[in-house]
Amino acid sequence: MVPQEVRAGGVAAGARRPSQRLAGLRVGTAGPGRGGAGLPWSRPSRPRPPGKVSCVGAAAGSAVPGAERRAEGRRVLLARGTMGSMFRSEEVVLVQLFLPTSAAYTCVSQLGELGLVEFRDLNASVSAFQRRFVGDVRRCEELEKTFLFLQEEVRRAGQVLSRPEGRLPAPPPRDLLRIQEETDRLAQELRDVRGNQQSLQVQLHQLRLHAAVLGQGHSPPVSSSPGRRGGSRGAGGARPPSGRGAHGASRLPVGSRPRRWALGKDPPAPAPRGPAPGPESQLCGRCRGALQGRRPRTPALEGLSWLPYRQLPGDRTTARGPRDGRAFDVDDLPHLLLGRADRAEDPQDHGLLPLPHLSVRGARGGPPRGPAAGAAAEPRAAGGGRRGPGRTPRTAAPLLLLTPTPRRPQVLGETERFLSQVLARVQQLLPPWQVQIRKMKAVYLALNQCSVSATHKCLIAEGWCAARDLPTLQQALQDSSSEAGVSAVVHRIPCRDMPPTLIRTNCFTASFQGIVDAYGVGRYQEVNPAPYTIITFPFLFAVMFGDVGHGLLMFLFALAMVLTENQPAVKSAQNEIWQTFFSGRYLLLLMGLFSVYTGFIYNECFSRATAIFSSGWSVAAMATQSDWSDAFLAQHPLLALDPNVSGVFLGPYPFGIDPIWSLAVNHLSFLNSFKMKMSVILGVTHMTFGVVLGVFNHVHFGQWHRLLLETLPELVFLLGLFGYLVFLIVYKWLQDYAARAASAPSILIHFINMFLFSHSPTNQPLFHGQEAVQSALVILALVMVPVLLLGTPLFLHWRHRSRSQRGPAGRQPDEDKSGILDSSDASVAGWGPDEEKAGCPEDGEEAEFVLSEVLMHQAIHTIEFCLGCISNTASYLRLWALSLAHAQLSEVLWAMVMRSGLGLGRKLGVAAVALVPIFAAFAVLTVAILLVMEGLSAFLHALRLHWVEFQNKFYSGTGYKLSPFTFASEEG
Repeated sequence: MVPQEVRAGGVAAGARRPSQRLAGLRVGTAGPGRGGAGLPWSRPSRPRPPGKVSCVGAAAGSAVPGAERRAEGRRVLLARGTMGSMFRSEEVVLVQLFLPTSAAYTCVSQLGELGLVEFRDLNASVSAFQRRFVGDVRRCEELEKTFLFLQEEVRRAGQVLSRPEGRLPAPPPRDLLRIQEETDRLAQELRDVRGNQQSLQVQLHQLRLHAAVLGQGHSPPVSSSPGRRGGSRGAGGARPPSGRGAHGASRLPVGSRPRRWALGKDPPAPAPRGPAPGPESQLCGRCRGALQGRRPRTPALEGLSWLPYRQLPGDRTTARGPRDGRAFDVDDLPHLLLGRADRAEDPQDHGLLPLPHLSVRGARGGPPRGPAAGAAAEPRAAGGGRRGPGRTPRTAAPLLLLTPTPRRPQVLGETERFLSQVLARVQQLLPPWQVQIRKMKAVYLALNQCSVSATHKCLIAEGWCAARDLPTLQQALQDSSSEAGVSAVVHRIPCRDMPPTLIRTNCFTASFQGIVDAYGVGRYQEVNPAPYTIITFPFLFAVMFGDVGHGLLMFLFALAMVLTENQPAVKSAQNEIWQTFFSGRYLLLLMGLFSVYTGFIYNECFSRATAIFSSGWSVAAMATQSDWSDAFLAQHPLLALDPNVSGVFLGPYPFGIDPIWSLAVNHLSFLNSFKMKMSVILGVTHMTFGVVLGVFNHVHFGQWHRLLLETLPELVFLLGLFGYLVFLIVYKWLQDYAARAASAPSILIHFINMFLFSHSPTNQPLFHGQEAVQSALVILALVMVPVLLLGTPLFLHWRHRSRSQRGPAGRQPDEDKSGILDSSDASVAGWGPDEEKAGCPEDGEEAEFVLSEVLMHQAIHTIEFCLGCISNTASYLRLWALSLAHAQLSEVLWAMVMRSGLGLGRKLGVAAVALVPIFAAFAVLTVAILLVMEGLSAFLHALRLHWVEFQNKFYSGTGYKLSPFTFASEEG
């Protein structure tokens, strides 16, 4: 049985748990004749095929048959909704989705491809480890760890993973096991092959290293000098009495004198006591006995037989150079064997390779015994028992060591080829797997935000969706759930929560919208400043950056980025600075274009004036009608052009500043006066436009009282004081004070006397009755302050008392809309700016009205506006200051670089050669200082004027963006 609130056509706003509200709801197969009767979203008048439940609120007309035609219809709907209203955010509604359990994954996956719905978490009180699909999320995370290992192996091999081609849908859940098995198999193969490759490389390297060491022993030997034979004796030529040498090694109790010889020379032959010595005796002389023990010491003996020379106890290095012999003390053999035996016996465990088997002779020249006998026999066995003429075991050892070496590079090459094949397969499979697993994980995370119905036959989801995208959403859910036999259901539900803000942008408007959103995301459906910023921001920037040459360079740079924006190399650049410029290419384009325009007004091109039209001043007329004699010219280096002389001033310049001002000495004073007054006019106009935009917010939200109690007092205060200042500036410009320039009135003194209710006898009025007008405007502005302070709180107090007397039944819909969406009344409704995102009170609740809080809020607003009118008007003077600084820097750079270079070339007669480095330096300094540094400074000041002086008049910026569930970031 369907609950009462569902049968009524929606869910009550007070119900918070969908699983509780929909207890007993059955979403299953509708039998013939039933057609889903009893459900509020059913249409009994239209017959339905058996086995399906129709989607609620389907688009007008029947569904287009065929998957291709349905997809084409969705693309058409999305194309129409690409660009919404830029002046105000779109209408966003709260929808509730009923997804069949068997088709929930497919439906959410399709929503991720479209990017239409922002899901709300209905399981906020449930831990992340206790949700339904947490196991699937963990499996995806484990796969991502394996992908990271494979990606690191590909990067280690010096290869790069390519981007997957086309749009890859989220894989079905049954493919997760297949991807996991193949991924684990590839990872294990990579580990094995990489380990084998490293082992073979180490073994081959050690083989070559041992061969190189043995090769050093074949160099021509040098006999030990006779003077060093007694070096091992103690003082007076006697050996130490103990049985240990200088190194503390135990000596064998056979003989009393160590025997040394040069490697490469045969030791003195002792008296034969047994069979004739074989060739093995050429390697070693007498060995003082054989080593006996539990473990064979043959590998250790072999490793020590070819030790390089070390200084024996008591040896002295002569000043003639290095040691001249290679020898070792046989008496030290037990100590060295005991110290190196463990490492030499097991070369596999320690990564060491055994040295070649050498022939050793026993004590007193006899045959070797014990383990040494095996060491002496192995070389003969390895060499077949025969050696060529002159080949000794020492010379045959390197050959025996290098015999298996040619096979190892072959094995290593085969290993590397197999490794490259595995890496090629990883390069082919890993990029699409990464995208698919990320999408699958995103789908399961979205499903974890859904609640389960009481019958566990469907998942219930809630989310925000644009009203214009509801038909597309309904069609997509119907197509995704058609194979499951039960259609997904979607319908709107009422809600008093503050909806998110959705403003659709394109590549042109995205940068301007980003400027506005950097200050704060607008409230739901309040006026969006971005469309007006498209014009005002580049213009205010150009006022501070006005130069034809500099603006043209910026325009050409931005135009190059715009023309190449579709090239893959430009779009995929990873440089962060380049990405910043590229994302704002259209903003830079307009900034450069407007800078060219203001540069023509200032008549500046790289700080040089251009005479496009004829000047309005005539020097010839001044020379013919004045007493400029030779003596006068000699005494007066500066000459003044008098506009009162007939024929000197012919009329204003057709466009911009007359180029003759660039030759005048007082051109800086003239430009300062002009730019300062221009900044005040632009500032007051900009702020007034911001106050007027607030009217559209009040009308849209039904706040008619604010038009009379806030907007009108603000306009009267702003225009009565600073609008009057703009009027004085324009009025004085239109008057001709050429004949009486000395007695021209001062606007600044008039404006100061306006607030002091006084007048200056020396400062003539601009028009008749000026003092009375100024006094009336000041009084009117002062009267608006208490109206602005007390008007809104008293009206809200009266409206609250009226509502309390009428009760909730007498409330009008417009009043509800005003109370929900008006952040200025947030304190009235009991919700502050930080609480707008969280929600609104229930229907049955009535927020308490606190008059003191409303008065405090309105007092802050009044003080901020009244004082802001003064400070903000002064803040717009930065337009004058930055413009002056830019012009003067351009002038200094030209005078110190280009003018000096042109003069130097004329003197030396090498202008063609000297101007090349000078122009290069001028170009570099122009780009680095005037374009980059001055451009960034002007950009920041224009940004400040929009955020503080303009947007605070009507824009709150306390909303939050609509963040739909989409796979766009996963595919990137």
